[in-house]
This record gives sequence, C-alpha cells and structure tokens, in this order.
Amino acid sequence: MSSKRFSHRLDLANGKVEMIHGSGGKGMAQLIDELFLKEFTNPYLDQMNDQACFQLPAGRVVMATDSHVISPLFFPGGDIGALSVHGTVNDVAMSGAKPYYLSAGFILEEGFPLKDLKNIVESMAVAAKEAGVAIVTGDTKVVERGKGDGCFINTTGIGVVPDGVSISGDRVQAGDKILVSGTLGDHGVAIMSLRENLSFETTIESDSQSLHDLVAAMVEVVPEIHCLRDPTRGGLSATLNEIAQQASAGMQIYEEQIPVREQVKAACEFLGLDPLYVANEGKLVAFCPADKAEQLLAVMKTHPKGQDAAIIGEVVEDDLGFVQMETAFGGNRMVDWINGEQLPRIC
Repeated sequence: MSSKRFSHRLDLANGKVEMIHGSGGKGMAQLIDELFLKEFTNPYLDQMNDQACFQLPAGRVVMATDSHVISPLFFPGGDIGALSVHGTVNDVAMSGAKPYYLSAGFILEEGFPLKDLKNIVESMAVAAKEAGVAIVTGDTKVVERGKGDGCFINTTGIGVVPDGVSISGDRVQAGDKILVSGTLGDHGVAIMSLRENLSFETTIESDSQSLHDLVAAMVEVVPEIHCLRDPTRGGLSATLNEIAQQASAGMQIYEEQIPVREQVKAACEFLGLDPLYVANEGKLVAFCPADKAEQLLAVMKTHPKGQDAAIIGEVVEDDLGFVQMETAFGGNRMVDWINGEQLPRIC
C-alpha cells in the first residue's frame, strides 16, 4: 500500500463514488489502495496482479459464485458486505468442503457514499477473517448515477472436499431423515421489516453467518451425510422441492417439528406469507441415513450455530417428487415451488 503517491487522501467520511473510481486511472488506483487493499490485505492480494496464484491441499476442488443485490444494503444483523462472504462460503461448505479463497467484484453507482462503501468493505473483511478465507482477487466497476442502486457485489469461492466425503442431492434416498440447523425465516422477516411498503416493528435480526464450522463438525462425526443445502431464496420449500427432483423421491415433513420463531410466524401471518417460503442466510438443511439422524442432531445442537436444530421429516418413495407437510391440525398439504417472487432483492 502506497498512499504517499497520491496528492490527497480519499475523503471516506464525506466523499462519494465518482466515475473516475472505475476508470482504470489514478482515481481507481487510490480507491483500491486506500480501501480495498487496506482492509483485505493478504500475501496474494498484495501482489496486485490481475489474478491470484495459490496452492490448494489435496482433494476435490469446489467452486461457487453468488451475486448480491440485497435492498436495503444495511439491515438488522448484517449488511451486503458480510452477506456476500457468508453466502458464497456457505455454498462452498454445503459440499462438505473447507473454504479457502474468495474473489470480490463490486459494481458501484456514481454518487454512492464512500462512508457506506467503507463500512461494507470493513464488514466483508471481518466476515472473511471469521470464516478463515482470504479475498485474493477482485474487480471494481462504476456505473452512471441511477443505473446501479448503490452497490452490487459478486463473490466466487474456492474450497477443497476432504477424502471420504461425498455430499450431493442425488445421493438422497427414501428413508433418509431431514434436519434443519435452526429457526427459519429470520433473514427474510428482518429484510421485510425495512421495506417502505411493508414497514413493521420487529426485533428479529438476519441469521446471516458462515456455516463452514458447523458443517465441519457434522461431517467429522457423521461422514455418511447424503446432502447439505442452505435454504436461501425460496426458503425451505424451494430447497426440498429442488432436492426431491434431484433424488427422484418425495418428502414428508411435519409442521409442528419445524422451528420458527413466534415473531416470524406473526410477521408472516400479518403479511400473508408462509415461513416455509421465506429466505434464510445462516441455516442449512441436512439429509442423512435414519440410523445416523439422532447422532447428527446431537452434534448440531452442541454447536453454537445449531442449537435450535431439529429433525423435521423424512424422504419417502415417490416418483413424482412431491413435498408434503402434515399440518399442526393433522391434515396434509402440498408444499410446492413458490409461484412468483414473494420479496425481490432479498440477498
């Protein structure tokens, strides 16, 4: 980092993103130097090449990418910066992999406050450090005022799956138990509470967090786990339907066993929504052989990120791949794919 080569420092308290910050010239170099390099510093990024060159331990390499366009950018329990790390780290971790490296691509709108960008970048740096991953390469683009809505972030993650671990949706089979790591719908309700046309009071915070350490603990004790998935957009419903199609099997879940906070239930009832379709950013769904379910549940409950874990159902034989739920009243209803978009810009 060499801020001495600039005649003045960026005004990170009062300044705005300008077109020169994405032009490839001195303005862009200064933004990278005084903000991104300062916060993300590591031996790979500090080389300032157009790519990162690194070594990985032996094993199968996993790569995932995710674009983050959430609105608002700051919300109870997090912001777009931390979310962009958590989301991609979790996508990598759902394969049973240990995440190692991230790339970060920013699309910034002209006029975006540098103070907000600084807060986002600092939040990303903290989240990456907590997850034990390095942000090793990146890109910054600036678009004209009115064409970018502040800040969009794309992150791509690289991880390695250890030998003996094989986690995939097509391994799910009839008889498997279905587990969730905690209460559902927290993230979606936290975001909805801030939307102007939906505004309501709640103390619910987003569950945005990296789950790699929970996954590592689960895989260590129960390497026979068949599938892991984080139920983000579309919530639990989309996740179960997606995996039912992969596995050519059905799902039977039980409403009374699904953990949902009372405030989330109340908010969803108020808005006419179903918690099963509300997004999460720090929870996972696990499928494992029935004889391993209680052991896996015990491991999850002893971890800080799985204290509210529960067994919520099982996989059943069904060539049509239907997902059904026994309601609290004893009836049975279909849990189908969501039709349309309950809430756009949720992640």
